Formats: sequence, C-alpha cells, structure tokens
Amino acid sequence: MKLLRTLLLSCLFTISSLFLATKAWAFCGFYVAKADAKLYNQASQVAIARSGNKTVLTMANDYQGEVKDFAIVVPVPVVLKKEQVEVGKPSVMAHLDAFSAPRLVEYFDPDPCQPEPMYEQMPPTAAVPSSQMAQKTRGNAADLGVTIEEKFTVGEYDILILSAKESGGLETWLTQNGYRIPKGAKELLKPYIRQKLKFFVAKVNLNEFEKAGYQNLRPIKMAFESPRFMLPLRLGMVNAQQAQDLLVYILSPKGQAEVTNYRTVKVPSNTEIPTFVKSEFSDFYKSMFQTSYDREGRNVAFLEYAWDMSNCDPCSAEPLSREQLRDVGAFWIDDPQTEPSRPGFFAPRRPSPFPSSNVFITRLHVRYTRDKFPEDLMFQATDNREQFQGRYVLRHAFLGKAECAAGREYGRSLPRRFDQEAQTLARLTGWDIQKIRQKLPKVQAQAPSSWFEWFLIKLGMKG
Repeated sequence: MKLLRTLLLSCLFTISSLFLATKAWAFCGFYVAKADAKLYNQASQVAIARSGNKTVLTMANDYQGEVKDFAIVVPVPVVLKKEQVEVGKPSVMAHLDAFSAPRLVEYFDPDPCQPEPMYEQMPPTAAVPSSQMAQKTRGNAADLGVTIEEKFTVGEYDILILSAKESGGLETWLTQNGYRIPKGAKELLKPYIRQKLKFFVAKVNLNEFEKAGYQNLRPIKMAFESPRFMLPLRLGMVNAQQAQDLLVYILSPKGQAEVTNYRTVKVPSNTEIPTFVKSEFSDFYKSMFQTSYDREGRNVAFLEYAWDMSNCDPCSAEPLSREQLRDVGAFWIDDPQTEPSRPGFFAPRRPSPFPSSNVFITRLHVRYTRDKFPEDLMFQATDNREQFQGRYVLRHAFLGKAECAAGREYGRSLPRRFDQEAQTLARLTGWDIQKIRQKLPKVQAQAPSSWFEWFLIKLGMKG
C-alpha cells in the first residue's frame, strides 16, 4: 500500500429537546449559480444524520488516484458490525451539497416610469432570520497490542475494526500490513487510544470494485450509538501540506448544529454585488471565503446554510426526497417514535410521497490547519431553527429610456449605487477597487427636466 488516505471522522452528538417556531422568509430571486464542493480541490464531505444518541455517518471519498492505493483510518466510538456499515449513493451526497451550497441570485429592476408594486415592495437585501485487503495479515497483532475486533467486506470495501493498547504498536501493525504511516502519526494516534476509541480501517476490494463496474469509489456509511459528538480532525492533518477544506452536512429532527470549542460564524451574506460577478462567481466566493477566513483568525467554523429540508428559497437544487433522506441516514423521517429494527438503522420505512418537514440541515465549512486547530472539533445540536443561507445578490439596473421624473431620479441614483456595490465587493474579497470600478456599467447622466429641479440639485436638496 503506497498511500494512507486519512479521512478523519467520527461524529457523535448530544441531544436537543425543544422546537422553536420559525418565521417564513421569502426572497423570490432567480438562482443563477452556487458555491458547491467542486470549488475546492479535495474537499472532504461528511453527512451526519443524528437523532437522540443514534448517528448515521456518511463519508464521501474525494480520493484522486489509483483505487488500489486507497485506504482510510477513522476513529469510531464502538466496535462496528457488518450490519452497521453500508455503501451510499454518490448522487445523494452531490444533491445534498447542491441543495445547501451558497448561492448567487439576481433581480431585475422594472422601468421606474412603469413601477411594478411586487418588485418595489420587495427589499433588495432581505435579512435572513453545503487494493484488496490481504486475507492474511502480517505481524503478530497480539504482540503489538492490536486486536482485530471485526473483519468483513461491504460492497467494494474490505473493512477491519481495530483496537489498540498503544500508538506505537498500532503504527507498527499498520505499516507491516501495507499502510505507509506519515511521520507524526504515532503522536496523533495516542489521544484516541487513551479515549478507548476503535479504528475503522477500509481498503478497496479490487475484485468487487471491478465486478461492479464502478468508475469512482462510493461513499461509506456507518451507524452507531454514542452520547459523544466529536470530529477527530487531527488524523486528517498528518498528510496535509496546506489548509484542508471540510464540508459537514448535519441532518437533525431538531435544529442547527454548532461547534462548541471553536466559534461558529456565519459567512457574509445578503449583500448586493456588481452584476459582472455572475461570470466570476467561483472566483468571488473563493476570495470572499479566504478573506473571511483570514479576518476571523483562521480558527472558526463557517455556517453556510441552515434550513428546513422541506423547502428552499431560492432553490439551488430541489429538496431531497424521502428516499434520498433515508439513504443519507435520516431514519426517523416516517415515524420518529419507532425504534430502528436493527443496529444499522438502515431498515426500510413506510413510503410517503410528501416532503419531509422534520429534517433540519446545517452546512458547516471548516478550513483547518494543524497550528490553528490544536483540538478535535466538539459539536452540539441545538433547538435553534433560524434559517440562514449564504446568498449574494445581483440587481440589474434598468438602463432603458426613463423620461418621467421618477426615471430621472432613478438614473441619477445609479452611479452611487454601483459604487456602493463595488466597495462591498472590494471589502468582501480584497480585490482592487479600481479594477472593480472599471467593470461597472456605464450610466449616462440624466439632465434636470426643469429649472426648478436644477435649482433643487444646486441647493443639495435633490441628488
């Protein structure tokens, strides 16, 4: 095995108990672009469905390279059985990402001489209350303090569940069995062993992979019960040469999830920016996120989306169907009072054609480095059902002839408005304000319609 791909993550929740009423907020814009996981190179994605102490964790592998070299080592709180592990559908994870991604929306100003009340009454920036496992392993596991608790194959993955008495023995065992452990892994393994966590180790079963005809690795899904809610980032930093992006989608019958040992900060949102950003939205969002990341000290979790799964406004993708929600682990959606029928929580439920209204999604985006995140992430679920989305507004000006008094007033207001949008864009991204201004629409000056209007302008009583 030439490469150890450490993917991090076991996620364990505490319980929230109350529901809060949520105001309905409508944007009525036209969705035109989104900032999904494709913006980032090798952004890890994890979906967590949690109710009570029961968690279904889905890891979408971002691995690039030969599948024979793929492997993951994930700390988990319990010994997992075969029925607690499944493969997921890549399309469902992609849909979850698209549904929750920060989005660009656009509005079009009406002719000011023919006002349309529907648009005039709508505030432009309404506040909002993403190698086959060897059958024979080398080295004496017992002598190294390593125990193989479980061993099974699920889909295209061969899986081991390991426990260890000390990190040096675990490091030696992994190395002897084909895992090239990067320098520093021994020290990072120690705290997980002290906490008596187990280790979920998966490799690709090449025969099963080729037999199934898959082009890419599918997500791995696991279910377990535990009162703990932690995200062991430190293992993911072993191979990291630069900052790593992690997108976490948390599904709950309660409300938002948040980080407790680092600040949870909302991404800048509901701002009007110049219309040329429509063709540069990818560059805009990456620059905006990096600027916010630097400004907040590079050690926060950013909230990019929080919404009830039954609806969206504006929609960058339709809400997930009940079947998709069940696939990503929301086992409670049909009858939250019914206990799962087996440990995997994957038992089929009664079909329903209606959207689910008891699934709340939180999308958190963490960009982490070893020096800024010395501790694993600790989370908590809350009963806060306030809705939020990363949303950026393009408002297209009416540039036709407008010869009425309101139209002339509107025309004179545009240069100031465009410059405000330019300043907002520069503040959000750090881009050069002069280069931004060069891309702004050109507006012809509107002459006063009468001597009296000219007189008011001179007195400063009219813009």
